[in-house]
Amino acid sequence: MKKIHPSIVFRSFFVIMFSLFSNLIIAQGQNNVIDNNPPFWDKVQFGGGLGLGIGSGYTDISVMPSAIYNVNEIVAVGVGLQFGYLSSKNQYHSYVYGGSLVGLVNPIPEIQLSVELEQVRVNTEYESTNNFPGFTDNYWNTALYLGAGYRTGNVTIGARYDVLFNDDRSLYGSAFMPFVRVYF
Repeated sequence: MKKIHPSIVFRSFFVIMFSLFSNLIIAQGQNNVIDNNPPFWDKVQFGGGLGLGIGSGYTDISVMPSAIYNVNEIVAVGVGLQFGYLSSKNQYHSYVYGGSLVGLVNPIPEIQLSVELEQVRVNTEYESTNNFPGFTDNYWNTALYLGAGYRTGNVTIGARYDVLFNDDRSLYGSAFMPFVRVYF
């Protein structure tokens, strides 16, 4: 067996180590890392709704801000708040406040499917009339909306249906309602 001189081993070891560490040093100096995950806030969109209805002795004001987080191009999840005031002169006035959880799915860019769980508190004070004394009615209303709409850019126009609708206790007069959803 042929004997290897220690200086050759040392030089070979030195060359290998130098090559490894010099590549690490050069790599540290360059920023060649491609980050395909944008920061959290780049995936968040804000939107919501404003409502104002005024008529002869009737007032309806609502503010409904919301935000969604785009998990990817197909799925988004979010939260919303709801504040409202409804009044009919000499009959009643009502305050509505609460929140919702939203899930959006875009199987193709033009179609948006949605599910929304809404929980609101309804505080209504009825005024006394000639035939009935005044009273208050305070309760929680839960709605589960399933919806579908046509989407173009940041706007979706569609309809949703409350599968938990109850004629006696639901906040709205119908389980079916159209919507316009906008997120920026």
